[in-house]
Amino acid sequence: MAYEEFAYTYDRLMDDMPYPQWIRFAKMCWEEHGKPTTVVDLGCGTGNIAIPLAQAGLKVTGIDLSADMLAVARDKEERHRLRSSLAAGGALNWVQQDISEWELHEPVDSVISFCDCMNYLTEPELLIQAFHQTFKGLRAGGTFLFDVHTISQLISYAETQPFLLKEEEVSYIWTCELDEERYEIEHDLTIFVKDERSGSYRRIDELHVQRAYELSWIEKQLLECGFKSVFCYADFKLQPSDEKTERAFFVALKE
Repeated sequence: MAYEEFAYTYDRLMDDMPYPQWIRFAKMCWEEHGKPTTVVDLGCGTGNIAIPLAQAGLKVTGIDLSADMLAVARDKEERHRLRSSLAAGGALNWVQQDISEWELHEPVDSVISFCDCMNYLTEPELLIQAFHQTFKGLRAGGTFLFDVHTISQLISYAETQPFLLKEEEVSYIWTCELDEERYEIEHDLTIFVKDERSGSYRRIDELHVQRAYELSWIEKQLLECGFKSVFCYADFKLQPSDEKTERAFFVALKE
């Protein structure tokens, strides 16, 4: 899915997203299972996780399907002159690829994919393919960390929509429609962004489709791909998921 014009408004809309919590969760897992040197961030968007990790000294490759998202990430990197200010050993690289088909020349120590990117793979075959590619792209002993919205969370979205934001610089109307047989949800966003020069508002229409899967099914697919151990945690904590979990976190270990 290419975000096109939406990419340039993305960071303004995502200001309140818990990026520090995702980074903290990754670091907790790495403390438990081995700190990486090389990391792939699947569905990296505009670099809000990849950039801080590189600043902390990791060699990070951000992979995203959207050229526009990657353009914003590169622009952010250049504006902050990150290449000259990264911590010792830190590095950034941006690659445009489909996360279900990604591959690099060399295996990496860890692969992460946060902000429910895997929910955008709405056919089981594509999700399984992403798992296979990730297994292939990891070195022995590597870790795969990702999160997904649960079925109960998608149901909650459908039951509590619409969502509204009204601010001076940006506003939106966000409605949802859930297919209860597939547990697939359509997020329909109408966004109004203020032009700083003219003062007028520009309209952006976005349709995002996500699908939730049974957590036990996800675990089974990871094991069948070859991961030796799979853990499923709840909502940014190293605690087992349950029926109340909104965002499930998977940690898969390659032998």
